[in-house]
Amino acid sequence: MRFQDKVCLVTGAASGIGRATAERMAKEGGKVAVIDLNGEAAAKVAEGITQAGGTALAIAANVGNLSDVEAAVEKAYRSWGRIDVLVNNAALMRFTPVLETEETDWDLVIRTNLNSVFNFTRLCLKRMKAGAIVNVSSVHAHENTANCASYAASKGAIEAFSRALSRELPDGIRVNCVAPGAVNTPMLWNNPNVKSGKEKVEGAVGEPADLSAAICFLAADEARFVQGATLIVDGGRLDIL
Repeated sequence: MRFQDKVCLVTGAASGIGRATAERMAKEGGKVAVIDLNGEAAAKVAEGITQAGGTALAIAANVGNLSDVEAAVEKAYRSWGRIDVLVNNAALMRFTPVLETEETDWDLVIRTNLNSVFNFTRLCLKRMKAGAIVNVSSVHAHENTANCASYAASKGAIEAFSRALSRELPDGIRVNCVAPGAVNTPMLWNNPNVKSGKEKVEGAVGEPADLSAAICFLAADEARFVQGATLIVDGGRLDIL
């Protein structure tokens, strides 16, 4: 029970990687805040965790909105009196060439994917005495894919932020990244590069559980000597492009 009585905040937890992570942490004894823009879906995930004998709290929040982030962190902290684990997973993608990308779309991606990591991190750190932060990056931070520069930029920045932050954290608190490849979630199948056949993913698609296993490893005490690292979990994707 790696997360016994630990308070774990997971963003984007109503589906995909976030849901798998929330459910795994709860199964291993964690008290999990299921944070998502879709409050109804978050409530269903939290209800499922509770029915399975776990402890969960659903929190509806737009992670790109600072006031929502503040309210989410405060609600979790008031409910359980501590914060031990933060998983910054929430993200969105926009598929347009740079020359067709409006500033508003760029800002939306950066605000949702990157600013949320900064805001959740700094607010949780004020309440953490020990524990771990795991930020979900992407192989898009390491490879070239057409028409998603804003997403790639946000994910590359998350990794750089995590490395820099690792130099500032007090003893007992760690920060690391997981960089997923193609994962069987709606985000993958909604990618027009995949739909058009320009990006081949057959045979190299992971499941949300594959990523939740990696995230939980980095969040648990067994990874106590891992700091400022990025764990690429992509089924060898970067090697075959």
